[in-house]
Amino acid sequence: MNTQNSTDNQIVTISDPVTKTELIRALQKVGVTKNQIIEVHSSLSAFSYVIGGARTVVDALMEAVGEEGTILMPFQSSGNTEPSDWCNPAIVPELYSEIRSSIPSYHPLTSDIHGMGAIVENFVHRPGVQFSGHPNVSYAAWGRYARLLCNRQSTHFPLAEESPTARLYELKGKVLLLGTDFSKVTCMHLAEYRCDARPIQICGACVEGENGPEWKKYLDLEIDSDDFVKIRPVMIRKNMIRETMLSGCHIQFFSANDAVDIATRYFEKSGIYDLYR
Repeated sequence: MNTQNSTDNQIVTISDPVTKTELIRALQKVGVTKNQIIEVHSSLSAFSYVIGGARTVVDALMEAVGEEGTILMPFQSSGNTEPSDWCNPAIVPELYSEIRSSIPSYHPLTSDIHGMGAIVENFVHRPGVQFSGHPNVSYAAWGRYARLLCNRQSTHFPLAEESPTARLYELKGKVLLLGTDFSKVTCMHLAEYRCDARPIQICGACVEGENGPEWKKYLDLEIDSDDFVKIRPVMIRKNMIRETMLSGCHIQFFSANDAVDIATRYFEKSGIYDLYR
């Protein structure tokens, strides 16, 4: 298949398109099996080309774990947040109130999930997918334990002990990275909560109330995933990560519990927020 680059008019030839069968084989190579519970982070553009696009990737994931397995994906609505926290671009303070009153209330099937990627957008519209329902940092899940994972997510501190993240840990789930790095591993935020590694902040989002949309404030930590990339070298040294390449895409597979536990120890030793302990 040939595609044309509109910038320099050079013809780009794709020589290694990915099929569903090839993707399943790659998943099995890193250790994905039936019945597993897997948090997935993905970038379709990391592959040179996938025949069928995001649909093929989601089909492959579902087939790889089977109906007795479970797939979990973060489903975050970045636009449904406190406007005073926005940056790149920032908003002038005079508009904060107007923006809060104009943001649509959260809905799992219609809310904008800008930046989450085509694979997530395809996944959330599949039959049987459950949603945890937080207006900003929700999760979507499919499979045997989907309802259990999404059954309860606290409005306050939404990635702490009352969250799909904590349920994933309790069920000894796995993490699959398709072309993304450790800074995207949402379950590792659990480590930040478990060791008080971050200060507390007041957040906000629009929810559907009894009388229509309403702005709701909630408490959360100032979570930051930048430190997560420091956990990967530790796990590599301990042979905790299985990885392969497929059509330019770096695939990594590892235990969620290992990642959270190592991150927790890291924050305990290097945390600078003793004031909040």
